[in-house]
Amino acid sequence: MTAIILANCAVLDGTRAERREDYHVLVEDGRIREVSDRPLRSETTETIDLHGRTLLPGLIDAHVHAVAVDAMLGRLAEQPMTLVTMQAGRVLEGMLRRGFTTVRDAGGADGGLAEAIERGLVAGPRLFPSGQALSQTGGHGDARPRTRSVTSCACCEYGAGLSRIADGVDECRRAARDELRKGATQLKIMASGGVASPYDPIWNLQYSNEEMRAIVEEARGWRTYVLAHAYTPEAIGRAIDNGVRSIEHANLIDRATAERVAAAGGFVVPTLATYDTLHRFGRELGFSEVNLSKLAEVREAGLSSLELLQAAGVPIGYGTDLLGPMHKYQTREFVLRGEAMAPFDIIRSATMVNAALLNRTGELGVIAPDARADLIAVDGDPLADIALLDGEGEHLSLIMKDGAFYKRPT
Repeated sequence: MTAIILANCAVLDGTRAERREDYHVLVEDGRIREVSDRPLRSETTETIDLHGRTLLPGLIDAHVHAVAVDAMLGRLAEQPMTLVTMQAGRVLEGMLRRGFTTVRDAGGADGGLAEAIERGLVAGPRLFPSGQALSQTGGHGDARPRTRSVTSCACCEYGAGLSRIADGVDECRRAARDELRKGATQLKIMASGGVASPYDPIWNLQYSNEEMRAIVEEARGWRTYVLAHAYTPEAIGRAIDNGVRSIEHANLIDRATAERVAAAGGFVVPTLATYDTLHRFGRELGFSEVNLSKLAEVREAGLSSLELLQAAGVPIGYGTDLLGPMHKYQTREFVLRGEAMAPFDIIRSATMVNAALLNRTGELGVIAPDARADLIAVDGDPLADIALLDGEGEHLSLIMKDGAFYKRPT
């Protein structure tokens, strides 16, 4: 791979709340080799002058659903897996175009989709799949109509699905082992009711202590961790007490529970974009009045949860949780968070914090020697205007993953 010098850029990552102007970055063999405040020169190296553009690490989204190609999740099982997979490829290509070079899939994608990206069959971000999320019968991941027998296939074995049913300690262990066998890099569980599920109220507590501990134990056996869908203090507290590392959403968290998460070394990944987008388009996409009522309950608490988490010192990741045609609003999360967080802290969430969540500190989310050469160049200063990161990549003049260009200055 040809060595490349990115010259005359303003480096901005999560290490300093400032743009380091007049910097130069050497990329070689897919890695960052040197970051210098003095010009770098080489007869055998291509030099690209960025003319003062802001150079950021490739963005990381820690809560996506690549195979959620239909906003009505119950319809996924009606589509052939081959068709869903091809559509998922287009979803992932869109994420890379927006500057996301790494994503963590929070339910649905498997190791095969991650391998397709590694092989270059899909031009998408590096993928950390959770496999199918684990849900109890009647939980957030149980999309079966009430008329269907519980003895019927609950895990969408013959179609696409974001989750599977596992009840009791033995079933939970088996399901966890199965998802890890199939390539999950971490496990996802449903710990409370949800917006998109048809029957469970938001406050519904899901999975017992024993079931959670069994799943966490299996994950640790593979040297990985568990993330949990959870809204309420009760659900979040139960998950954290039983070893869950990453809490998803957490809209209804209170101060005491935020402090418990911080004390346990946990992470929280809010997903404001999905509530904002569902509020605007959910009805026309087919969401029921029951779903929209649950949406209203959690949407209004989103910004206040960010304030509580920051005050408690909880590491806040960046996630979006979008479905179907709503994936295109992935970067709106930057703007929405701007009402409660400083631009630097939002950027840090989508870079260094998420890298730490993925156990890739120093490798991802930073512009430093030996880090992967995942880089984006922004036309302007996102510290002054965070909206420069919003959109479909209009303000990005360079997108690089592992040293390979997916967009370059003209």
